[in-house]
Amino acid sequence: MESFSELIKARRSMRKFTEEELTQEQVVTLMKAALMAPTSKRSNAWQFIVVDEKDKLKELSYCKEQASQFIADAALAVVVVADPLASDVWIEDASIASIYLQLQAEDMGLGSCWVQVRERFTASGMPSGEYVHEMLDIPLQLQVLSVIAIGHKGMERKPFNEDNLQWEKIHINKYGGK
Repeated sequence: MESFSELIKARRSMRKFTEEELTQEQVVTLMKAALMAPTSKRSNAWQFIVVDEKDKLKELSYCKEQASQFIADAALAVVVVADPLASDVWIEDASIASIYLQLQAEDMGLGSCWVQVRERFTASGMPSGEYVHEMLDIPLQLQVLSVIAIGHKGMERKPFNEDNLQWEKIHINKYGGK
């Protein structure tokens, strides 16, 4: 990318991926970005589970009732977890790390999509976090925030159209701006 402005315009959720795998170098670059994400008081309460086995990706794709099936077709899924005992703002810290992963993927020409796990449910009604915990043998003290599906883009999406910016949601000095 030529600039951060271009990067954030270009980054769109990608739910279609090619069958091409990621290189080890690409995975390392993605994980470096996640590990550089800022955290409150540098608590680094987050951890990342990298899933690249096709059978596990397929199983992970059932973590929600809907809007997670594309995980099965991704080259990689990064499960973002954090320890609430290590930081009271683990949700925010894990969210920042999740978006760092997505921005790094876009910068590398890869596609990604955030799958919300916290406060979601599987088709059978099981909490999504519990499903992912059991599937990946995650320690109980860690909470699952998201799954970031990453792969080579299976389609092209137009950059964000700045004509659609909702300037009315910007307030100067106080709500309402008057």
